[in-house]
Amino acid sequence: MKKILFLCSLLFSLSAVSAQTIESGSHSTTGYIKSDGTIENSSHSTVGYIKSDGTVENKSRSTIGYIKSDGTIENKSHSTVGYVKSDGTVENSSHSTIGYIKDDGTVENSSHSTIGYARGVKKEWAAVVYFFFKLD
Repeated sequence: MKKILFLCSLLFSLSAVSAQTIESGSHSTTGYIKSDGTIENSSHSTVGYIKSDGTVENKSRSTIGYIKSDGTIENKSHSTVGYVKSDGTVENSSHSTIGYIKDDGTVENSSHSTIGYARGVKKEWAAVVYFFFKLD
C-alpha cells in the first residue's frame, strides 16, 4: 500500500510541471515551455522564464519584456513591441500583422506559411517565443 501511495504521489509531482513542445515548421523540436513558464531549448537548458505576472526574463533572470493582460507585448523599457489579439493574430507595434497563432497551436507567418507548432501553449507565450524575443 505504501508503494502505491508513493508511486501515485511521484506521478502527481512529475505531472505538476509539464512541458509543451515548441517545434519548427518541419516538426523538429526547438524547445519546450513548461506550465510554470520556464522556457527551455531543445537540450532542456533553461533559456528564459515567463512569470505569472507576465514578466519575461532571460536565462539570467534579467527582465527583457512584459506580456500585458490585454495581449500587449512590451520590451524591458515598457515600449510596445506588438500585440496578440484574442483570435491569435500577432501584430507589430504599428498594428501590421506579422503572424498568427492558431487554436490548434500552429504558428504561421504573415503569409500564412507554417513556421512552427506550439500545441497546448498560451498564444501570448507562443508569440513571445516565435515573434518577439530571442531566447538562447
